Amino acid sequence: MYIGTKKSLINVNISNIPGWRTNRKIVVIESDDWGSIRMSSENAFQKLLKAGVPVDKSHYNLYDSLESNLDLEMFMQVLEKFNDKTGRPPVITGVNIVANPDFEKIKENGFSQYVYEPISSTLTRYPEHDRVLDLWQEGIQKRLLFPIFHGREHLNVQRWMLALQNNHATTHLGFDCQVTGIPGVGINGEDVPNFQAAFDIDTMNDLVYMKEVLKTGLELFETIYGFRSRYFVPTNGPFNNTLELDLHSLGVEYINTAKKQHEPLGEGNYKTNIRFIGNKNKHGQHYITRNCFFEPSSSGFEWPTNTDWVNNCLKEISIAFRWHKPAVISSHRVNYIGFHDPKNRENSLKKFEILITQMLKKWPDIEFMTSTELGDLISNKK
Repeated sequence: MYIGTKKSLINVNISNIPGWRTNRKIVVIESDDWGSIRMSSENAFQKLLKAGVPVDKSHYNLYDSLESNLDLEMFMQVLEKFNDKTGRPPVITGVNIVANPDFEKIKENGFSQYVYEPISSTLTRYPEHDRVLDLWQEGIQKRLLFPIFHGREHLNVQRWMLALQNNHATTHLGFDCQVTGIPGVGINGEDVPNFQAAFDIDTMNDLVYMKEVLKTGLELFETIYGFRSRYFVPTNGPFNNTLELDLHSLGVEYINTAKKQHEPLGEGNYKTNIRFIGNKNKHGQHYITRNCFFEPSSSGFEWPTNTDWVNNCLKEISIAFRWHKPAVISSHRVNYIGFHDPKNRENSLKKFEILITQMLKKWPDIEFMTSTELGDLISNKK
């Protein structure tokens, strides 16, 4: 929601008018993709680039990786510097993946069957990640981090396995590098399907498997973090709404959605559903939409190089408060990862610290909440 023109400023205001309202100045920070592998190593990046896969054209492939000990430590150190009017620090709603492909076992079975491993196993294969789950628990105890469910893995399993079984060259190279999130163009210009959208469907028959993904994923989430996630953010956005009933039966009360949700219907067809914060579906689940963006790592990629992320986000927060809306900020994990490039983490944390400082200076009555806490307020549970 880059505010770069008068027209975009008007559109941001209009999009904030409908939906649930409050006079409280609530700030929620949602950060997607924690737990997913993305770029496995610098060697993998160079191998893909040398083969002609344009991994350098995506900030996710350039900067993002499984969070390290230092990534989490440095993020929490910044959060601990601040308090809102209630005395509580900013809290990150960590939108978490709980599993990744078990590449070794998939290769052993000749790509005939998909096998996943929990994030606890993935972490053991990375060199600076032995305390990551302990740090998540520390973050939960200090109310700096609050994990919620993003999906079992950040991967469209059926689509990826079909490409592997059909000997898709770029997908196999990515597999050898233990990377699934590769660009849409591969070796020698080969088209690469979107593997990141875990809940996109090619046919309605895919829904049977996705029901199992939701069930096993939410159960694994509870095993890892010690509680059931009541909030769900589908990876990359696409999500067939018949699955909302399955989420309801699994204890999910709140669902993240774009204001224009593109619902996949199979065979390349999508339905656009218009939603606003606080809307309720037929199962009694409330939708939460984002209206502010802080994505400094995307400058020069998805957004203009000169984007002023601090002032842009402050403008969006101001507009949200003008229309009596909570400010729900999107800020992906990639911004805070320095495992491959420490300067990426340093740059984003510096800007993030300025953002929080300016936010509290401008609105000293801000209240920091998790997405689940906001959902409970919207649904009158709190």
